[in-house]
Amino acid sequence: MDNFTFYSPTYFVFGRGEENHTGKYVKRFGGSKVLIHYGGGSVVRSGLLDRVKASLEQENISYVELGGVRPNPRSGLVYQGIELCRKENVDFILAVGGGSTIDSSKAIAAGTVYDGDFWDFYQGKPFPSARFSPLLPPEAKEVLIL
Repeated sequence: MDNFTFYSPTYFVFGRGEENHTGKYVKRFGGSKVLIHYGGGSVVRSGLLDRVKASLEQENISYVELGGVRPNPRSGLVYQGIELCRKENVDFILAVGGGSTIDSSKAIAAGTVYDGDFWDFYQGKPFPSARFSPLLPPEAKEVLIL
């Protein structure tokens, strides 16, 4: 695969060895306490998770982990993530994996800064845009899939 970068305005980085720069990217965007959110399986078996954690440690960035994302993410894991982010004062959510991990991470981000139930947004309640702008790209506000 050729290396490439995609920005929309969420920053996605693709390519061989890019995970080794995770800590630098987190610093670039102001993160100081990270939730690493992932599924398990191949992320763990391939060593990707360990390389991501090593990169964060190299940049002296603390993190907590929440694995277990499955295809078509479950709300229970989102609630766990919201609670963990609030308890640990997480200011950066790092999705390590594919679409389900990204969807689950977006829901956690929305719920962490919202005083109500994140599920409100799936019932048609509008996002309080001023508060969410730094966390979610405009397209994410309408495309959360759980």
